[in-house]
Amino acid sequence: MTPDQLRTALKELNGERDCTFAFGSMPSHESTMIVQNAMLIPDEPDHLVKVTDGKSVYIVDADRIIWIRIGLAHKEPHRH
Repeated sequence: MTPDQLRTALKELNGERDCTFAFGSMPSHESTMIVQNAMLIPDEPDHLVKVTDGKSVYIVDADRIIWIRIGLAHKEPHRH
């Protein structure tokens, strides 16, 4: 996957969804990363793919991604 493809896949991340990344060529205990309430950081001059949870910034290596799981948007419960 290229960085542009990854950025396109992650553009739905707006702080309302959790995202799990799985990386290849990593020890199994380090092969996945979960970012809660993930938000894609817009493209910056360095062109790195960056995601934030509001507390930290994660730089994601597009070449190592095996799969990505994006959770459904958190919804408020209905009140009657």
